[in-house]
Amino acid sequence: MKTNPTVWDRNLALELVRVTEAAAIAASRWIGRGKKNEADGAAVEAMRKAFDTVAISGTVVIGEGEMDEAPMLFIGEKVGCGGPAMDIAVDPLEGTEIAAKGAPNALAVVALAEHGNFLHAPDVYMDKIAVGPGLPEGIVSLAAPVAENLRNLAQAKRCEIADLMVCILERERHQEIIARCREAGARITLIGEGDVAGVIAASQPETGIDMYLGSGGAPEGVLAAAALRCTGGQMQGRLLFEDQAQIDRARTMGITDPSRIYSMTDMAKGDVMFAATGITSGQMLRGVQRFGHGARTHSIVMRSKSGTVRFIEAHHNFRTKTWGNE
Repeated sequence: MKTNPTVWDRNLALELVRVTEAAAIAASRWIGRGKKNEADGAAVEAMRKAFDTVAISGTVVIGEGEMDEAPMLFIGEKVGCGGPAMDIAVDPLEGTEIAAKGAPNALAVVALAEHGNFLHAPDVYMDKIAVGPGLPEGIVSLAAPVAENLRNLAQAKRCEIADLMVCILERERHQEIIARCREAGARITLIGEGDVAGVIAASQPETGIDMYLGSGGAPEGVLAAAALRCTGGQMQGRLLFEDQAQIDRARTMGITDPSRIYSMTDMAKGDVMFAATGITSGQMLRGVQRFGHGARTHSIVMRSKSGTVRFIEAHHNFRTKTWGNE
């Protein structure tokens, strides 16, 4: 009996949601308790266990946690219960600090592609710029000044620069970018953490975000590029190295040009699937709502092949013997 590849893709995309749901529910016990590593560790272990039921032969190529020595699904780890060879990008808890504080936009995130289709990004910072769909190709560029990018975007959107909203991580290193945006007349929304959610927000009209700008983790940049492949939009990334040791390590991962500007398809090419579940509520997803015998989750699942974006609300009954394997 032949397997219909389209049906298989659809089923696998929904299986990914089960993985992010498990991580989000596990992390939700730690929301607001000030213990980011415990929250991250719970999400990691739940995600690892959930992957055991997914019919793939997966390899983690984008892991999480190396930069702050938190628990991780490590690069090179094998996941899945057998099936086609797939590369996995994960962040079981994107926004560890904000989850620990009970702040908005913490997510559990997974992206999947055929082997070799994700950039093997080292755990360094990445300079990023992203905008939503329906714009001329190359409308923004990391090689252009901030003011020029804002002018071009405003012109393409037929609005004034003063109408644009730019999402930026609130970090000292972004003081100059923030100043340049304000000098040009743009509005800014500053976020404490969670730049995957920030990039995705630029592709969702209801968020009011027109552009994402600034540096964040390179692994998160690949995850964000995977999401934009599904929703539409444009993104560029450039790795930022602090010393020669980081450059040398990147070369062992296949990075040949340390100053290269990567396009969205350089970072995530081919057919890509992406899933995320809200841990704390944000602009795009509601957080986990726990009650006496279960929880309610809100997730998004996307496929680049079809361009379909689905929002899924799930009710989980912890009293059933099969919960966690449903």
